Amino acid sequence: MRYHYFTCDVFTSTRFGGNPLAVLPQAKGLATGQMQQIAREFNFSETTFVLPAVAGHTRRVRIFTPVTEIPFAGHPNVGTAFVLAAAGELGPLDAPLTVTFEEKAGVVPVSIQRRQDGAIGCELSAPEPLSLGKTVAVASLASAVSLAESDIVTTTHPPQVASVGLPFILAELKDRAALERARIHIDGFHQLAAEGVTPDVLLYIHSGDELDIRARMFAPLDGVPEDPATGSANAALVALLTHHNAAASGDFRWRIAQGVEMGRPSILEARTEKRDGMVVATRVGGASVLVSEGFLEID
Repeated sequence: MRYHYFTCDVFTSTRFGGNPLAVLPQAKGLATGQMQQIAREFNFSETTFVLPAVAGHTRRVRIFTPVTEIPFAGHPNVGTAFVLAAAGELGPLDAPLTVTFEEKAGVVPVSIQRRQDGAIGCELSAPEPLSLGKTVAVASLASAVSLAESDIVTTTHPPQVASVGLPFILAELKDRAALERARIHIDGFHQLAAEGVTPDVLLYIHSGDELDIRARMFAPLDGVPEDPATGSANAALVALLTHHNAAASGDFRWRIAQGVEMGRPSILEARTEKRDGMVVATRVGGASVLVSEGFLEID
């Protein structure tokens, strides 16, 4: 069997920037094991497989890293919506539209529209409300990312697990120099896992320049040593920051840079809504660009 695929770069309008993604828009007939093999072959942080919907929505989408299937992720949703729109799978893009993907974490709405510069922009709504998990000892987090304990800021929150569909440890650093120094210490990541904590870590700083946040994300135990743009992690981050914001209600926006240290700069645009002390909506999106298309031969 031959399966059509596309690759794109997500959270960028510049080819070879952002986060690469492989999308198979017609994946019906592939077994789970075959999907995992294909994801390993592409060796991107994620590969998506688009299937007919089973609950009446637009499509069902399965997401694989090189080593495992995951219930939700940010750039795979943004990139999959972009590929389907760019490939004509959703009809003419004459007006903004919203598609809804069925995923293990729940249903994920993604809005799609053509921007003034001609690029196709996509924005997802997180499938789950903010949930807070375990806090992590500063010493444990510092060991995992090869930093000093003094590099980690706990004024707003300690290193903590948070999720809007996929859990991450979120930790603020003191400055950009600390962010640039961060490196994987694999024994530290194994120790986090042994403590029953998700070993996927997003480090961030408040940028204070033309951007609001600069971030890096490490998930070596998932086969992703560093990710150039992580929509699900940054969505959890902005939801957490909104949770800690003193305002009881409001609408908030962020521009987030990630992937700079990898040579794959990405820009993520995030929004949250807070009403009566509760985070009621979290969204993240950006531009994407097609890179390649072809066919896979599957025995």
